[in-house]
Amino acid sequence: MSVLKGVILVGGPSVGTQFRPLSMGVPKPLFPIAGSPMIYHHVNALAKLPGMKEILLVGFFEKEVFDRFLADVQLEFNTISIRYLREYQSLGTGGGLYHFRDEILRGNPEKFFVLNADIACSFPLDNMLAFDSQKKATATIMGFKVDRKLVTKFGCVVLNPETAEVLHFVEKPETVLSDTISTGIYLFNKDIFNVMAEAISGLRAKALEDGVYDSGNASDSRPSLLTSNQEERIRLEHDVLSLLAAGKKLYCYVGVPNKDFWMQLKTGSSTIPANRLYLQHFKVTAPRRLSHVPTSTLSVAPPSTGVSPLLGTPLSPNGFNSGIIQPVWIHPTANVHPSARIGPNVSVGPRCVIGRGVRVKDSIILDNVEIKNDSCILNAIVGWDSRIGAWSRIEGAPGESLQLNATYKGMKVPSACILGKNVSVADEVAIRNCIVLPHKELKTSFHNEVLM
Repeated sequence: MSVLKGVILVGGPSVGTQFRPLSMGVPKPLFPIAGSPMIYHHVNALAKLPGMKEILLVGFFEKEVFDRFLADVQLEFNTISIRYLREYQSLGTGGGLYHFRDEILRGNPEKFFVLNADIACSFPLDNMLAFDSQKKATATIMGFKVDRKLVTKFGCVVLNPETAEVLHFVEKPETVLSDTISTGIYLFNKDIFNVMAEAISGLRAKALEDGVYDSGNASDSRPSLLTSNQEERIRLEHDVLSLLAAGKKLYCYVGVPNKDFWMQLKTGSSTIPANRLYLQHFKVTAPRRLSHVPTSTLSVAPPSTGVSPLLGTPLSPNGFNSGIIQPVWIHPTANVHPSARIGPNVSVGPRCVIGRGVRVKDSIILDNVEIKNDSCILNAIVGWDSRIGAWSRIEGAPGESLQLNATYKGMKVPSACILGKNVSVADEVAIRNCIVLPHKELKTSFHNEVLM
């Protein structure tokens, strides 16, 4: 059995500002989606591969940030070493790999996976590994077909349709070259570090030509590339993959439509569709990961209560539809009233209290949230320790916004409604399509605003 390793690129605290206010409560890689931290899904997929010996997190966060997460996953996957390697400075997506190349190659792994943290995916790593074994390539990337209108937002991959060899790779092209994009999932062999060394030499030569790199005559006003510690700062997408494609050493495994899923996690609102994709995936592949209520809660309605004429589901004694519509994940410590209607595509965190007649759909409810009776939460994220009053409504726009900025021409872009940590909403208040920063008390209704 071949030895494998996995590397997850987690970035640093300066990354993820578009993720605010959610990244104010927890580092972006640890934000919970479908009941688990964002990068837990990566670790879980890597740990399932036969021959996986070690998983490394590489980034620029302080080490203490991941201590509890590492302890938890190490306990769950106790046959695999899981460690965090902190960069001495932010080195880019390729620089961290190159800097820690000795750690990655320790134990002489035959191949190693590299996964970007800010993605949600079905992670068909076993299929990708089988595909790579048929090619004599330094690297295999996972590709995914998207609408051609979206291609310019990602790395564009032009393939040989017969061999799946990457003929051309361009990061965020100005024109559409192909409908296949790079997903931030890579499989490398050890020769990749020779290509990275070549990329660094090329950047150094260009810096010399431009007059930026001058190791013999550096000054504070004109620092050299060498003295400013930038030699190892390389970008995997811009500087390395194009070299691999030019050298005919790069292949692409394309995800299977209607089976695999993939999306990027740049903004806070992107976690809503990611939560939906994971839960829908679990419904098929791992139904035991979803929450189920006792049969009595969803039993056939008494004759006096009737049946909903629209949904064909039993009505609760108060006349409203109640129960769980899968897929749903609810933490065991959460307290959900039997008359509440939860789902589909909902995650409810620890110690939450959801009251009588509450409706929650396409939402993420974080730890220690209280939602009082007869409130409605749709397409929203309710932050830690928040309180939602009775008969209130928290509602975002359905679907995923492709805008990376929260506002456009002074107005909040239609997307998920996001409440930061410790937000209090009074009774009978409607908050629609808003981003609310932490520790706010909302006594009146707001629409299409960023509430500072």
